[in-house]
Amino acid sequence: MLSKGHDEVLTAQQQRWLAVGLLIIVILIVGLLIMVPVISKGLALNDTKHNLLFKLQQYERILAKKEAVIASRDKIKQQSAEQGYFNGQETEALASADMQDVIKKIIVGAGGQLTSTQTIPSTDNTTDSATKFNHIVVRVSMTGNSEMLRTVLYKIETAVPLMIINQIDIRPVRGRRNRKTGLVDPSNELTINFQAVSFMRKPPNG
Repeated sequence: MLSKGHDEVLTAQQQRWLAVGLLIIVILIVGLLIMVPVISKGLALNDTKHNLLFKLQQYERILAKKEAVIASRDKIKQQSAEQGYFNGQETEALASADMQDVIKKIIVGAGGQLTSTQTIPSTDNTTDSATKFNHIVVRVSMTGNSEMLRTVLYKIETAVPLMIINQIDIRPVRGRRNRKTGLVDPSNELTINFQAVSFMRKPPNG
């Protein structure tokens, strides 16, 4: 009888330990079910935090360069204004008149003869809203020899405000017939037609 009671006591203790073990297992399972999502969420938030910090550092570096970029832009604008590449007249008509006067002085000074100058209306490029300047185009006709032409082209393309030579056409002038020999004497004269292009800034509302 004593052995039987002892076995029954051990069985009860085993049952209690078993119950405690099951309770611990349940607690661990419940804890894992709660903690795993929390830990995963925490890791995700940590990654997000690091990404945000990285972007913030990038923005801080960009902002730190802002002053230098603005200063560089202002310097470029100042240099452009000082060099006078753009025509400073207020209207295209005034800019065209200024160009024609400069070209006339260059041709006459080089020993050539100016036949005519004509302003060409603005093309599509000059009315493009994305373009920050207008093209001022003048068609020029003149006569002279090759040395004169070389001088004229050089002085026009090195002039300030900036002018560019475009669509040049050069043709020899027919010589005069010699009354004594009846032959046509050769001529060094040339007929030259070209376009000179200058630039002026668009007005703020242009």
